[in-house]
Amino acid sequence: MANGSRPAPFAHGALVLITLNSPREKFWGAVLEITPAGVSVRGLDLNSFDEVTAMLRAHENVMPATVFFPLNRMERMELDVSNGPIPSLAERFETKSGYAALRFLCVEAEERR
Repeated sequence: MANGSRPAPFAHGALVLITLNSPREKFWGAVLEITPAGVSVRGLDLNSFDEVTAMLRAHENVMPATVFFPLNRMERMELDVSNGPIPSLAERFETKSGYAALRFLCVEAEERR
């Protein structure tokens, strides 16, 4: 934990949106580990977000991907948070699928440990 009682912003379980290059893609999920070599996350390619939420709503079996992205592919990593009236992806995920994001991703956030 950073600053005594406050968790680091990109701690284990933090929901993030990662922008990658070569090829350009976006990935949404929960941080598993950050190392000097890259980032391990569990989540979804953003292109499949709506399809996965619809499958979950229909009670179909869907599992998130656990992936490693080397730092040289990462362009940006940002926290998944709402911005005024614009909901976060996690909030959209729960509304569309009926599942809490961290429950679906099988990840416990750092602040809940």
